[in-house]
Amino acid sequence: MSRDLATRPPEAADIAEAEAFLAAHPDITAFDLVLIDLNGIARGKIIRRHELLPIFRSGRHLPGSILGLDVTGEDVEETGLVWSDGDADRRAWPVAGSLVPLPWTSPPRGELRLALFELDGAPMACDPRHALARQVKLLEADGFHPVLAYELEFYLLDRERTAEGQFQPLRLPLSGERPDGIQVYGVTELDRLEPFIDAVYRGAEAQGLPVETMISEYAQGQFELTLRHGNALRAADDIVMLKRLIRALAVRHGMMACFMAKPFAGRAGSGMHVHASLTDAEGTNRFADQAEALSPLLKHAVAGLLTTMQESMLVFAPHFNSWRRFAAQSYAPTTPTWGTNNRSVAVRIPAGSPAGRHLEQRAAGIDSNPYLVGATVLAGMRKGILAKADPGPETTAYAETAGDDLPPDWRSAIETATRSAFLKEALGERLHHVFLALKRAEYRRFAAEVTALERTLYGETV
Repeated sequence: MSRDLATRPPEAADIAEAEAFLAAHPDITAFDLVLIDLNGIARGKIIRRHELLPIFRSGRHLPGSILGLDVTGEDVEETGLVWSDGDADRRAWPVAGSLVPLPWTSPPRGELRLALFELDGAPMACDPRHALARQVKLLEADGFHPVLAYELEFYLLDRERTAEGQFQPLRLPLSGERPDGIQVYGVTELDRLEPFIDAVYRGAEAQGLPVETMISEYAQGQFELTLRHGNALRAADDIVMLKRLIRALAVRHGMMACFMAKPFAGRAGSGMHVHASLTDAEGTNRFADQAEALSPLLKHAVAGLLTTMQESMLVFAPHFNSWRRFAAQSYAPTTPTWGTNNRSVAVRIPAGSPAGRHLEQRAAGIDSNPYLVGATVLAGMRKGILAKADPGPETTAYAETAGDDLPPDWRSAIETATRSAFLKEALGERLHHVFLALKRAEYRRFAAEVTALERTLYGETV
């Protein structure tokens, strides 16, 4: 047996997938290889058609330092993945079911997502997809099969900024006008965005993405797309692919898709709410109501999310801008509370069919990494279930922030995450170290910057 076959991980996609795809798409001559880093940014390269099958046979060497890059794409030595590691190669293998066409390209290209492994076939500990896979396996060992769905909120903006360098909402394609006012759930704005929406739905169908409802959200130019629920890994894969699809199509329609958590002061931030449930091996929802009351298992899971929320906030809000999203009466939770049919809480039990009951974690921003968010949410649920924890009384109205329940800012969240034994277990010790190194480096970058507001306030005043 060759070394390549001996070290092939069982998770790697079978070559039959690539052979069938090439036969069905003779016009595709190139492929984007995509690896998602800890900031949720797509990294990789473009290969030619003849290079595809060898990747399915033997993988592809990529430097492990790809997972030690900050948001600018710069190496962070403190991760231990750059020179102290010799900038060593690992081996990337294709993710099963991820080979799809890119509907926005001409000439046509395909996309293949990758996961990173050590040369001996063991999962590379710093790959965020493996962190989620590990939490899935832990729950499966307990007899539970996690089901997730992510909501995607985002802004569509004009590609031209104001004279002051500020973002401005898009011009709607069919009318040329900018949206006027908030117009939450407005259908006129959606109708005038029809060419873009049609392209999104057609692109999602071509890529097998379970995209459902499009909504005009709570600000000018803000929209939401929902994704149908599925197994935990596929759900995270889907939202990663959908963000890439939306960004690419927006450019081709003269717009900019913005996935910042808070691109405008005084307007709604963009969340990435996570809907979660657990099934048994037969697919029966274990969170379904019992005797017309919430399942004890569901309440244990809610309790776990509440007790771990403080330690999880750096995953849910990983960047400087992320923390601008949290404000009173803003639909972004400011305290660890739960409730039924209540959008002001951190963990919501949505109204709906008792048989389809599930929870919704509302803290994560759309700028967070869905693999890390998924891993942290599942780990928190599992902790509450194992402890048979009680979430306490539910909140029935808006709850103001309560003392020191959550970190007040980004720096505090970094310090809390550094001390957290829970987060270290949820992400894995090596990934926890790398993630914290990246966030500290990012924090130092912002701390060193002198802003225009500082110059305005203090330049000739103090």
